[in-house]
Amino acid sequence: MLTTSQTVDRRTFVKRSAMAAATAAAAAHAGRSLALPLLDPNQSGASLSWHKAPCRFCGTGCHVMVGTENGKVVAIQGDQKADVNKGLLCVKGYHVGLALYGKDRLKTPLLRKGGAMVPIGWDEAIDIVAKRIQANPAGFSFYGSGQWTIPEGYAANKFVKAGLGTNMIDANPRLCMASAVTGFLSTFGVDEPPGVYDDIDACDVAIMWGNNMAEMHPVLFSRLVDRRAQGEKVTIIDLTTRRTRTSELADHVYLFKPHGDLAIANGIAHLLVKEGGIDREFVERHCNFRQLGPKPDEKTPPDMLGVPMSFEEFAKAVEPYTPERVEELSGVPAAGIRLMGELFRRRDLRVNSFWCMGFNQHTRGTAINCIVHGIHLLSGHFGKPGDAATSLTGQPSACGTAREVGTLCHLLPGGLAVANPEHRKHAEEHWNLAEGRIAAKPGYHAVELFKRFNTPTAEGGDVTTVWVQVTNPGQTMPNLERNFLRKKDLADKFLIVSDVYPTATIELADLILPSAMWVEKNGMYGNSERRTQQWFKLVEPPGEARDDAWQTIAVSHRMVELGFDGMKDKSGRWLFHTERDGKEIPIWQWEHYYDINVDERLFDEYRLFSRHKHKDLAPYQEYVRARGLRWPVTQQSDGSWRETRWRFSEFDDPYVGKGKGFQFYHSVTKDDRALIWFRPWEAPPEVPDAEFPFWLCTGRVLEHWHTGTMTRRIPQLHRAMPAAYVELHRDDADRLGVRSGDDVTVRSRRGSLDLPVVVGGRGNPKPGEVFVPFFDEGKRINLVTLDAYDPYSKQPDYKKCAVSVTRKAATLSACARRPPRG
Repeated sequence: MLTTSQTVDRRTFVKRSAMAAATAAAAAHAGRSLALPLLDPNQSGASLSWHKAPCRFCGTGCHVMVGTENGKVVAIQGDQKADVNKGLLCVKGYHVGLALYGKDRLKTPLLRKGGAMVPIGWDEAIDIVAKRIQANPAGFSFYGSGQWTIPEGYAANKFVKAGLGTNMIDANPRLCMASAVTGFLSTFGVDEPPGVYDDIDACDVAIMWGNNMAEMHPVLFSRLVDRRAQGEKVTIIDLTTRRTRTSELADHVYLFKPHGDLAIANGIAHLLVKEGGIDREFVERHCNFRQLGPKPDEKTPPDMLGVPMSFEEFAKAVEPYTPERVEELSGVPAAGIRLMGELFRRRDLRVNSFWCMGFNQHTRGTAINCIVHGIHLLSGHFGKPGDAATSLTGQPSACGTAREVGTLCHLLPGGLAVANPEHRKHAEEHWNLAEGRIAAKPGYHAVELFKRFNTPTAEGGDVTTVWVQVTNPGQTMPNLERNFLRKKDLADKFLIVSDVYPTATIELADLILPSAMWVEKNGMYGNSERRTQQWFKLVEPPGEARDDAWQTIAVSHRMVELGFDGMKDKSGRWLFHTERDGKEIPIWQWEHYYDINVDERLFDEYRLFSRHKHKDLAPYQEYVRARGLRWPVTQQSDGSWRETRWRFSEFDDPYVGKGKGFQFYHSVTKDDRALIWFRPWEAPPEVPDAEFPFWLCTGRVLEHWHTGTMTRRIPQLHRAMPAAYVELHRDDADRLGVRSGDDVTVRSRRGSLDLPVVVGGRGNPKPGEVFVPFFDEGKRINLVTLDAYDPYSKQPDYKKCAVSVTRKAATLSACARRPPRG
C-alpha cells in the first residue's frame, strides 16, 4: 500500500505527469503559450479569440479552449465549463495546438509515377480515385478510424454501403475496441457503456483490469486521486502484467500471467456463488445465465449469442475456479482473489471496473468483457452511481464514429447490423434506396482486409484498391510483413492515403491526399461515455489540404459524372445532394463546400438512425450550445433536450418502464434481461518456449498518442520520449549481460527488431516478460506481433506473443544512449 497517494491532489497529479515527461515548460509559438494554462479565456481585452473544441487525441474527450490569432492556433486551455475534465488537460492535451504545425505537413496531392511521388492537382486526384473504384467496386475498400469525425465517417459509410452496394469498409477500432463491442452486445444486446464518468466520482473501489489509467487516461485517473486528497477513501486495485505509474498509486498491485484475467474474473464469480455474494433479487428479476453452444464445425466458432444455462449449471461451471486454482492459472495470490471477491460481495461499497486495450486486444477479448460484466451483474454492482463496468477507449471518436455511425464491415448507422433484414430495410428507407441495395454479407474485417490486399489477385487477393483515411495501418497492423509490407511487390494493388503528415502507410501509397486536421475543419466526436461533442472550423488548413469528408463527397460526385448510377438514390438523386431554398449547392466543389454547414446536414440525416436502438441524438444546434451531450438525448415537454447518464436504470433512463427498476430493453433473449456469461479460462494461442522464452506486450506511453504521427512532431513531447525501447526486468537484464541503453534484438516467429534496453524505468515487467511501445515508426514492433484474433470481435492480440531477446554484439553505453527514465 502506498500512503503517498493519499496526499496527491488532482492538479498536482496531472502536473507531475507533465513534469515527468519533461514537457511542463510552456512552448513558445507565435509569441503565445501552447502548453500550460497561463491565459484566462474570459479575461477582458484579450487579443485572442477563444473557441470550444474536444481534444484531438484520446477517447477521454477532454474539452479545450482554443485561442486563435491572425489565422493561427496560438494558445490552448483546459475548458473549465466542461464536465469531463473540469479545466484540466494531460501533457498531450496542453500541447495539442502544436500538432497542427509540424514542418512536414502534406500540402498537395501526390501521385506515384516511375517510383517517385509527383505533385498533381485535386481534379486529377479525384478523377483517379473515382475511376479506380468504378473499374472494380467489389475490389475497393475504405479503411478509416476512430479519428474520423462523425460526419466524415457517416459520409464514408454511405459512400460504400449505399453508393457501392458493398460492406467493404472497416476501421481501426477493430484493432482497439471491437471486443468491447461484442462484450456489450453479448451482455446487453446493444453496444456501449451503461455508465458514465460520474461513476469515477462515486465509487469506493476502482479495479484496473490491465489498464494503466494513470498514463493512458491521466485526467480520468486524476479524479480518483483528487478524491483521496480530499479525505475520501477510494481503494485502487491494479491488476497488471507490469508495474506502471498506476501501480505506484494503487493500494493493491497484483501481477498476473498473460491470459490470467479470464481465471481471475471466474474466480471472483466462484466466490460470489460460494459465499453468498449474489444479489439474488437483482439477478432473479433482471438476468439470465448463458454459455456458448457447440461448434457447428471445426473451423467455425459457436454462435456468439450462446445458449441458455441455469443458475445451477453456472454454479457448477465456476466451481473449479477456487482461489488456489486461480492462483495457479493467473499468478495472483489466492488472498488477492479472496479480497476482490469480498469487495464485490459487500453491498455497502460501490465498485467500478476499468479496462481498455488489456481486455480488448486479446484472443478471448469478448469472453473477458462478458465475464466482468457478469460479475457486476451477479453481485448487483450495476446501474447505480459508482457501480459500473467502464470500458475506456483510445481514440477521440471510436465510439461516436466507428461504433455509433457503424463504419465497420458488419454495421449500419445507429447500431444496426447488415445481416439483419429489418435493419437493412431501415437503412434503405432512410437513404431512399431500392429494396435489396444494402448487401447482407459483411465485408472483410481489418486484418482480413489487409491480408487480401497483400495477397496476389490471382491467389485470392480480391481487394485491389484501399483508401485509408485518418489512420496508419503501415504501423499498426499486426504481423506487418505479412499484412502490409507485401504490397510493395504487387503491381496491381493501389493504395490511396488521406493524411496530414508522412507516415509508415504513406511509404507504400500510390496516391496521397493532403487532409485538413482538427480545428482546420468543422467536426463532431463521440467519447467513451456516450458524449457527442461539436466544434467549428477555426483556422485554414495549409496549402491545398482539404477535409476528408469533402474528399469522399467529391469522389462520389465524380463517379456520378462518369455514369455510375450507384451513387444515386432510387429517385435518381445524388446520395449527397444538398440544397438551400430549393437550389442545389455544389458541395463537391471545394470553393463551395463551406457555403453551407455540410457537417450539420450529414449529422441531422444520421441522427434519424439513432432512434432505432435508443441512442437518440439531439439536433446539431443543441451540440453547438453544449459541452457535449450523452445519449440517449430526449426532448422534454418544454422543448428542451435532456441527456442520459445511467442507461437501463429507471431513475435516469427515459426508456425504462415505470416500476421496472432496471430494464435491458434490447436484451438478447427479448425479455428485458441482461446475460451473465460463463466463459472458461483458455490458454493463449502462442506461449513462450525454449526458442522464444519471453512474453511480449505492446502499448502506449504518456507522451505519445498511438503511432506518434502528431505527437512526435511536437518538439516538447518528442524530446521527452524520442524513440521506442524495450523494458526488461533487472534479473533478465543481468542474465543477458545488458544494462539500460544497450541494444538487443527482439525476435518472434514473424520478424525482429533492434531496440535499446530500459531497466528500472517508469514501467517494470515481471521476469520473463518485456514491454515495447508502438509509437515509433522507425522501430515498428508490429513486425514482431502476432495476428491471431478473437473469433467474434476479430480483434488481434497485441498484448501477448512469444519472443526471444538477445544482446547485440556492439552497443552504445547507457550514457550515450540516454534511454527514457521514469
